[in-house]
Amino acid sequence: MAVRAVRGAVQLDRDEAGHMSERVEGLLTEVLERNSLATEDLISIWFTATPELHSDFPAAAARRLGLADVPLICAQELEVAGAMPRVVRILAHTETELPRSGVQHVYLGAAAALRKDIAQ
Repeated sequence: MAVRAVRGAVQLDRDEAGHMSERVEGLLTEVLERNSLATEDLISIWFTATPELHSDFPAAAARRLGLADVPLICAQELEVAGAMPRVVRILAHTETELPRSGVQHVYLGAAAALRKDIAQ
């Protein structure tokens, strides 16, 4: 079993806790489904949010999905002029049989423009 990293991102329409939860839960669900992962396969998840998002911790959405024993951490994304606003990004470390080339990174909605090179 290999350790792999899975990237992902989603843009929010507004900074509201319920909306953030909905979008982040959707992102995490897609990451798990597209990579045939179970919650037991997750080692840890690093979340970042752009500076204007402050209504809730993105990791709170993961807890609501039942990821109670997965180490989670949140951080603020760098504030760069011209960067896409209201974005939550993830870096999930997993145990999987997938080769590195088989990992599907998930960029939903407008966030797909962030990494056209790896978004699937």
